[in-house]
Amino acid sequence: MSELILHHYAMSPFSEKIRLIMGFKRLPWRGVSIPQVMPKPDVIALTGGYRKTPVLQIGADVYCDTALIARVLEAQQPAPTLYPAELPLAVPLAQWADSFLFQESVVWAMQPAGIPAMGTLVSPDQLKIFAADRAAMRGAFPRPTLADGTAQLKAHLAALEAQLAKGGPWLFGTAATIADFSVAHCLWFIRLAKPVASMLKEYPAVSSWLDRVVAIGHHAHVEMSGSDAVAVSAGASGHAPTEVAPGEGFAAGEAVTVAATDYGTDAVAGTLVGLSNTESVIRRADPRAGTVHVHFPRFGFQIKKSASA
Repeated sequence: MSELILHHYAMSPFSEKIRLIMGFKRLPWRGVSIPQVMPKPDVIALTGGYRKTPVLQIGADVYCDTALIARVLEAQQPAPTLYPAELPLAVPLAQWADSFLFQESVVWAMQPAGIPAMGTLVSPDQLKIFAADRAAMRGAFPRPTLADGTAQLKAHLAALEAQLAKGGPWLFGTAATIADFSVAHCLWFIRLAKPVASMLKEYPAVSSWLDRVVAIGHHAHVEMSGSDAVAVSAGASGHAPTEVAPGEGFAAGEAVTVAATDYGTDAVAGTLVGLSNTESVIRRADPRAGTVHVHFPRFGFQIKKSASA
């Protein structure tokens, strides 16, 4: 099995989602601790401009967005599965959590009463820089007010409580799915903001379930430097097989850009080498990382034809 390199940082909720999935699947991995804010020279050398966290690297293939990363890990280690065939609604529930529940959780955790706890994990100056960076990253993407976010969060927690109270121990019954990890990373972030995390105690079934998910852990991993990870890409001998499927409206070799459609919408330009109804793959060249294939999910991203790669 090829070496899995996760570019992440400790406080990142989406990184925690993937770290827990690594633990669930008992996959060994290497970690690169990346800056929380720009500039991120090693990350950009690999992705070509995509700046969200985390990113998974396997040789000279780079996978963006945790929905796609989870699928890659499933292919690396199919059992235990994240996607039981008999539970097809686990995927859309995960998509809901990664978008709506995540935004609500961030609003709750980063309210004035919760911010001091975050300041114990990073310095106050770093926290200010982080807030400014994320505001620029969001751009015009709307964020719920504290009042609206609180109302939405409590309604969703009540629904999760009712679901878990039906039997559990996981959201869909006896087996954990991708939905468990997508919901858990949001509530894990609330727990970091200890002064406001007590609201989770109002939902005992949710709290017990979250304890179970977090107890899975991250499995065996060792750290490496960003420069070493870039060197791994430069020294790779090939890429994962990919092709442009017919009927998608694009042809292999076309110059394209790919960008997220919510926030962090920095477009990545390259040459199209793979496209399906679940994934787009572009080839790009970097002076340090060599020839890299950057993979994006189709959900939450937009691919466009470009004048030049």
